[in-house]
Amino acid sequence: MKRRNKKHEKRVKKLVVGTTLCALILGVSTYAWFIGMKTVNVSSFDISIATTESLMLSIDGKNWAQEVTINEDNFSDAYEGNTNSWGGEGLIPISTVGAMDPDTSKLIMFEKGSLTATEGGYRLMASRVNNSAAAEVPGYVAFDLFIKNFSGEEYYTQNDPQNEEAIYLTPESYVDVSTNGGEQNTGIENSVRVAFAQVGRVEATDATVEDDGVANTIRGISCAGGGSVTKICDTRAAQIWEPNDTKHVDNAINWYNESCKHRTGANVMEDTSYTGSCNPVVDGIAYSTYVIGNEITSPNTVDVYDGEDYNGYTDSIAASAQADKLVDLDTFTDTEKNLRGVERPTFMTLAPNSVTKVRVYVYIEGQDVDNYDFASLGKKISVAFGFTKERFYGEDIDYDGNPELPEDVQRNAEEVDYTPTGVISDISERSVTWSSGARKFSVPNGIESFTFKDDEVTKTATKSAGSWQIN
Repeated sequence: MKRRNKKHEKRVKKLVVGTTLCALILGVSTYAWFIGMKTVNVSSFDISIATTESLMLSIDGKNWAQEVTINEDNFSDAYEGNTNSWGGEGLIPISTVGAMDPDTSKLIMFEKGSLTATEGGYRLMASRVNNSAAAEVPGYVAFDLFIKNFSGEEYYTQNDPQNEEAIYLTPESYVDVSTNGGEQNTGIENSVRVAFAQVGRVEATDATVEDDGVANTIRGISCAGGGSVTKICDTRAAQIWEPNDTKHVDNAINWYNESCKHRTGANVMEDTSYTGSCNPVVDGIAYSTYVIGNEITSPNTVDVYDGEDYNGYTDSIAASAQADKLVDLDTFTDTEKNLRGVERPTFMTLAPNSVTKVRVYVYIEGQDVDNYDFASLGKKISVAFGFTKERFYGEDIDYDGNPELPEDVQRNAEEVDYTPTGVISDISERSVTWSSGARKFSVPNGIESFTFKDDEVTKTATKSAGSWQIN
């Protein structure tokens, strides 16, 4: 079993927003969406949230701390009138471009209206998820998170990211199949998305007074703005994180190869509209996700495999949300998360001296190419993500280690040399995920032992006297 030292624990508490989802499927559906799972039931899990010292968090808009927890037992009690949701009876695949409804302050999402097999894929019709009422509908996780940023004294009333401070997604953030009860290699984890929608914000100086009036002001932040509220979501789409963008399991690829054909004709239901093979999908390469941004009603328009990356048909692809069209969505990917130094991109921005209401959604993207019927056999998934204000780590600038850096600017990983003879998987506690041919892998600082599989042989890596031994 792996062990964490106190320095690592302290750093995790400061920087990591830890989320663990354990989702259990009841059965494989015959027609699950867009080609994937129909229902994945959610069992109990906690969301523990922590920040750096210059940020404070709250789930009720009144009580502030550097660490908060929201779970199945307390999500609905966060504050009176909240619209948090824990998925109801299960997670269902949906699709979104990240736009918020200005009238309801909720994410605009779409679900399968109809799915009919075609000669080279599946004809898609989609309707909007009816979450316009007071509460969210079942099928995804949604909750409010309030973030207080202490940087600076000036508060900018304008909704302008150029006046705001960069926040980064930690490299340790991940989505994977849980090692406790999940089936490996189904690819369900490759279709999960997490959306962070900034609804609006107020000045943090005014929000430091702990009384019901201030709390109600913060809780009541909406897309409509008004008063002291700077509205955000009417012009700024949610930041959607796409984990595992380059990962595609063999079963998903085989399903795609069997179902997809090159499309040339406008009528999605005509056999003559399809001929030849689709573009290949290869593990280790990222591909576009052509998501739903508006209702799809015409029976002669959209196939789920439409797009330049897949069947080559682009007439049903648009640059922005349109009826009967798909959108090539620019998500924030794991590839971007793992960039180093000056190449590391901003995940989102927060205004100085502000309290921002963020609506967080965890869902399955139905239009992901890795979403196929048998992916639901994965049963359980684990999600963990964290935020930091630190752009650089010590090794990004070749820091010589003298003097010792604070925990907040040390990278939470170290490289280990090992040449495998085969595919490595099923890593304890997700210390490692490895593909055939890898020469190095990274493990968090403080980890002294873990197990892995090498050509189906379980091995143990143990750190001793500063070096790693493989047994």
